[in-house]
Amino acid sequence: MKQTATIHGAAGHDLAHDSAVKHVTGRAEYTDDIAEPAGTLHACLGLSEVAHARLDGIDLDAVRALPGVVGVLTAADIPGANDISATGCGDEPLFATGTIAFHGQPLFAVIADSRDTARRAAALAVVDCKALPHALDVTAARAAGYPHVTDNLTLSRGAVDEAMPRAGNRIAGQMVIGGQDHMYLEGHIAFAIPGEDDDVTLHASTQHPSEAQHVVAHVLGVPSNAVVVNVRRMGGGFGGKESQMNLFCAVAALAAKRWQRPVKIRPDRDQDMIATGKRHDFVVDYEVGFDDAGRIAAVRGDFAARCGWAADLSGPVTDRALFHADNAYFYPHVRLTSQPMKTNTVSNTAFRGFGGPQGALAAERMIEEIAYALGKDPLEVRRANFYGGPGRDLTPYHQQVSDNIIARLVDELEDSADYQARRRAVLDHNATGGIIRRGIALTPVKFGISFTATWYNQAGALVHLYKDGSVHLNHGGTEMGQGLNTKVAQVVAEALQVDIGRIKITRTTTEKVPNTSATAASSGSDLNAMAALDACNQIKARLVAFAAAEWGVAADAVEFLPNRVRIGAELLDFGDFVKRAYLARVQLSAAGFYKTPGIHWDRAAGKGRPFYYFAYGAACSEVSIDTLSGEYLVERTDILHDVGRSLNPAIDLGQVEGAFVQGMGWLTTEELWWDDSGALRTHAPSTYKIPLASDRPRIFNVALADWSQNREPTIKRSKAVGEPPFILGISVLEALSMAVASVADYRHCPRLDTPATPERVLMAVERLKRG
Repeated sequence: MKQTATIHGAAGHDLAHDSAVKHVTGRAEYTDDIAEPAGTLHACLGLSEVAHARLDGIDLDAVRALPGVVGVLTAADIPGANDISATGCGDEPLFATGTIAFHGQPLFAVIADSRDTARRAAALAVVDCKALPHALDVTAARAAGYPHVTDNLTLSRGAVDEAMPRAGNRIAGQMVIGGQDHMYLEGHIAFAIPGEDDDVTLHASTQHPSEAQHVVAHVLGVPSNAVVVNVRRMGGGFGGKESQMNLFCAVAALAAKRWQRPVKIRPDRDQDMIATGKRHDFVVDYEVGFDDAGRIAAVRGDFAARCGWAADLSGPVTDRALFHADNAYFYPHVRLTSQPMKTNTVSNTAFRGFGGPQGALAAERMIEEIAYALGKDPLEVRRANFYGGPGRDLTPYHQQVSDNIIARLVDELEDSADYQARRRAVLDHNATGGIIRRGIALTPVKFGISFTATWYNQAGALVHLYKDGSVHLNHGGTEMGQGLNTKVAQVVAEALQVDIGRIKITRTTTEKVPNTSATAASSGSDLNAMAALDACNQIKARLVAFAAAEWGVAADAVEFLPNRVRIGAELLDFGDFVKRAYLARVQLSAAGFYKTPGIHWDRAAGKGRPFYYFAYGAACSEVSIDTLSGEYLVERTDILHDVGRSLNPAIDLGQVEGAFVQGMGWLTTEELWWDDSGALRTHAPSTYKIPLASDRPRIFNVALADWSQNREPTIKRSKAVGEPPFILGISVLEALSMAVASVADYRHCPRLDTPATPERVLMAVERLKRG
């Protein structure tokens, strides 16, 4: 008889985020909500107020004398290594010694009986230092002869030096691309509780519990098995809690072990923004050769990034900028080089897209340059340069693009967004002159999915099946609002054929799944769901073997049905069956594991297959600008995005919408500004403008390409969704560019630097008016 019953919460179906109700009612518990044991202490960092100096000493007498202060930590109090570097290269001390490298560098930490006392005490320190010359940005660092913070990378294919002079047309230019603060709702926080012997337990808001564990152990001088890091959920991360949490975890753990009392550190928003890294800003020098049809013949690109005072993750970030400097376009001859520049600023770090958006933005600038030079619709130029079949399917890093669906996505979006008719209307409107000018643009994205450090492409999971039929799920990924836990639970529900209500999602902890990778690179579901599925399959195999032996049937006569198990002609309730298996001493727990197959990368040669597959998407945005003030509105955005066979369409749509708005903010309103002394002046929501609800497109149409499925055997043939749609925000910048260009009859590329604030838009309008 055909079974018509189904389980609730299977993969591939809409399901609310498992903590959605808790989020909106305030019942979701974050690190700061954990009840503080009696005797809990609070820490506050003492930060440098100069950008570069020789550190001769710190007078802490007034700090220690303040009532309520328990003590002060400096580099001299570290029993292990004074190093919290993400890559273990030893270039990032927990507390400065000898030299101050940026304004906001931690010099010491105050430990007191209250957070307020710790903050007040930190301000009483007297720092003895001698100022040294500083370089705050790429241009100044180059002029001062500053080094790279890590080795640079060159990607090369073909013969650029020969092909460029032969191109019918050549354009060279420079683009300045701004950075971005993560502006997570929940700031950094770490809460350390000392244990016996060397043990310490940390509750923290981190995307990388295993890295925090290893760094804390390194600072304390103990083995990693003495440190436990727990993460129930984060209030946003976006890459800013991948390595930057090391600082706060190390301070909290160091103080907790020193005074044998629980210690919490929660910086205020200003200190959080001043002391932690951001998206890398870039200066990109490019040259492109092309024919009269707009087809690219050769590309040169030099990508110089403000990396800050230490390497952090700048190496892989600047590498990935090159990986995505082609976006969706084939370059017959290409040479791309990174310059990860040291500067006297906070060390920049991971941020959604991990350098990819900056690379893709450079690609779109070149497309835009070609279109204005030839008087063509930029979409026509984009189509002329899309990756194609044999001979036009090799990336600058020599990976074949074998899953290309960009042309179909763009064709469908062009039709559904009515792009051609709307572009004609925009041109007609602008032809009448007037103060309000309009622009429209349709831009694509091709985004490679995998960690480019191949060893990170692995994950573990732990699944317990209790004798009442309930399921305990733990995996190495972290939940930061993106719905990872919900998706993994849906995969487990479908694998075991039980309602999702039977599954308990538990906090991420280094006690259960060791050596985890960061929840980053859009790989959370790809890796952790596959590991969880592996654990489920192990348990199911044992249950099938038990049933076949106990009932005397063939293995293929055992079938998992919705909340039941069929064994031959007999149907059993799932819970009853599991209890019988327990009584028969069947192991009902399994550790699952997954590693991404088929990927490899030779950085020295600049060749390999660093990405398992590509995710694609396209966005069409229309804007209007006021040419007297530079202010603008996003009138409409249409998005068609590829997530393969979605594990949860509702969650994926939310990810696409949020990524687009965040990408739009990066390119329009979010401006980081340091004064001449090296102090960050945009260090709070009052001075740093993220998009508001009122900034979203007035008409916002988002759809998933429901016909797509991953050609690679990923979890349920799905694709990653966290980072790729961020790049679709470029469509807003390109539309703004068209509106600006209209004041000079589209004869010149406006060359808008980012963020394209109203001031920059206005200055570009005035510049083009002057010819």
